[in-house]
Amino acid sequence: MLRSMTGFGRAEETMNDKTYLVEIKSLNGKQLDINLRIPPLLKPYEFDIRSLLQESLLRGTVECLIVIKQNGSAKPVVINTDLIKAYYQQIQELATDLSIDTNSVLSALLRLPEVVSPSNEVLDKDDWEHLKKVIEAALAELNTHRLEEGKSLDKELRLRIKNINNQEEEILKLEPKRKERMKDELIQLLEENVGKENYDPNRLEQELIYYIEKIDIREEQVRLKNHCQYFLQILDDTPEAKGKKLSFVIQEIGREINTTGSKAYDSDIQRCVVLMKDDLEKAKEQIFNIL
Repeated sequence: MLRSMTGFGRAEETMNDKTYLVEIKSLNGKQLDINLRIPPLLKPYEFDIRSLLQESLLRGTVECLIVIKQNGSAKPVVINTDLIKAYYQQIQELATDLSIDTNSVLSALLRLPEVVSPSNEVLDKDDWEHLKKVIEAALAELNTHRLEEGKSLDKELRLRIKNINNQEEEILKLEPKRKERMKDELIQLLEENVGKENYDPNRLEQELIYYIEKIDIREEQVRLKNHCQYFLQILDDTPEAKGKKLSFVIQEIGREINTTGSKAYDSDIQRCVVLMKDDLEKAKEQIFNIL
């Protein structure tokens, strides 16, 4: 079954004195590109978090936000006393020059940059195991979303390939009439410009065979049918990541359609080619979103 690269997963759980919130959003992308936003106490686990995302998501542009809320007790913080003394000394000198009272300056000092900062607390192993389960729950929800999107993509792609196959069958019906019409038109052109008695019918027959073989499209139609069958076979295969393989095959389908159009010299076949190209472009748009 297909999986889309588009999805969203969210999980939240409270354990002991902490609440863990994980939100993961995935969009289409050629490779796996992870934008990870985590609090400082998770820095030692950044590599493990990225590994979890990589193993589950495989490909796409991924944004992952992890928030840890401290419940009950106050959040551990550190007051930089050396910095606050340096700030106070400069403020006192300025206050003396300007004759300003400094009795209530402490509250202002505590709001200055880097005076108060979170402590260098690191999440312990037990808390990490709890958080890991929350991340896995968010990933499971995202992958469920991807599967639901994939069902719609699968249905759409099968419709586009079916339409291309239908036009290919129509071209096969038109092909014999095209050859006869081209032969009649060439003979008529010669008779009008050269005269019926002034050309060699045997030589004309040889040239007609060469010309018609040169613009024959049966080989392109056989390859086109085979590519379409292979495309549907890939859709039925079990591996989850199929986007790149489908993209390669759809390029081959497009190549055969373009060659058919360049050799057609027939308005009815050209109409079939135009319809094929329309379905081809719609299929390409959907493949961009497939994992």
